Amino acid sequence: MTPDGQPPLDQPAGSTPRDSPRGQDRRPGIIIGRPMGIPVYVSPYWFLFAALIVTFYASSLTGSVNGSAMRYVVAAAFVIFLYLSVLVHELSHCAVARAFRLPVRRILLYPLGGFSEMEQEPQTPGREFLVSGAGPLLSFVLAVIGGVIVAVFEPTGLPRLLIVELGWANGWLGVFNLLPGLPLDGGRMLRAGVWKLTGRPGTGTIAAAWAGRFLAAAVIAAAVALFVRDGGGGNGLVVALWLGFIAAFMWVGAGQSIRATRVRERLPALQARQLARRAIPIPASLPLAEAIRRADAAQARALVIVDHHDTPIAIVNETAVKATPEQRRPWIEAGSLARTLDPSLVLPADLSGLALIEAVRRSPASEYLLIEPSGQVFGVLATTDLDHAFAGT
Repeated sequence: MTPDGQPPLDQPAGSTPRDSPRGQDRRPGIIIGRPMGIPVYVSPYWFLFAALIVTFYASSLTGSVNGSAMRYVVAAAFVIFLYLSVLVHELSHCAVARAFRLPVRRILLYPLGGFSEMEQEPQTPGREFLVSGAGPLLSFVLAVIGGVIVAVFEPTGLPRLLIVELGWANGWLGVFNLLPGLPLDGGRMLRAGVWKLTGRPGTGTIAAAWAGRFLAAAVIAAAVALFVRDGGGGNGLVVALWLGFIAAFMWVGAGQSIRATRVRERLPALQARQLARRAIPIPASLPLAEAIRRADAAQARALVIVDHHDTPIAIVNETAVKATPEQRRPWIEAGSLARTLDPSLVLPADLSGLALIEAVRRSPASEYLLIEPSGQVFGVLATTDLDHAFAGT
């Protein structure tokens, strides 16, 4: 199962909410190589899942492979070659994407397949269709190659067993990924078709994501039916659990696609000018109580520390102000609660959308100074306001 990554607009964000522009990208696993210059990561959970597959597959080889140890060796070799096939599947997506000048961030191999993370979407529905279709096509090619090797060279014993099993596995991998629902490749191809018909990529994503949820529900129904048919035991239970994992993967992936689309739809509304707080300049030595009084009188919500040339040098931290008891505020200088203005904390007031989010991600802070093209101070952007707007609250 090899869903392809949407642009990383809703990355996991540590302690911040998932739908937050401050979310910082974290390493998703253990890096194992850089084919084509693309970092490939393996999820830590992959090793546990691979061990389970080896165990179950080895037990199924009792009638065809002699010796318990050899069965586990064959099963481990099968799992390794299978995931190498998944990696090649993902690299085919990446090769086509790069042909269209789409940068690829990384590939992640996880228990249920692989994930190719692109920096941006394909520019047209046709390119989306070609990038998505490259993976299943390559899986079918690998299946055919396996069949040709068996037919031409007629291997015997364990080599024949592995080649035949891997051929079938790649064939089923290609078929499964062509199912028309996100997060599968077929879902992205369906998205491309709806995008082409409607002219709206968001509409295509929503349609393909709901198709993915429908498929997930169908897989769950099949798992339940199989479980009931076999009386809740034996191989039926194992297959039902396997189908349940697949259905959960599909449902969660479809939901993530829907959320990512909603995030993109909110991006145009994220404009620094509209989110800015009015700020007043104050000297660093001004008592905090007086600074707050001046801000209230001017109906401002931010305090900017300026030097004797009226040049902004720091921003008073709102959280620190709220944490200061009122009885202490007359005796505390406002400058003691301010953060010095690094160049990265000074942003153009015209920033909006993805450019605004990326600027905040590069330099996490609680407040940013917004300036006009002329260099004049426009206001202060608080990341709490940006987070609320980003989340649609």
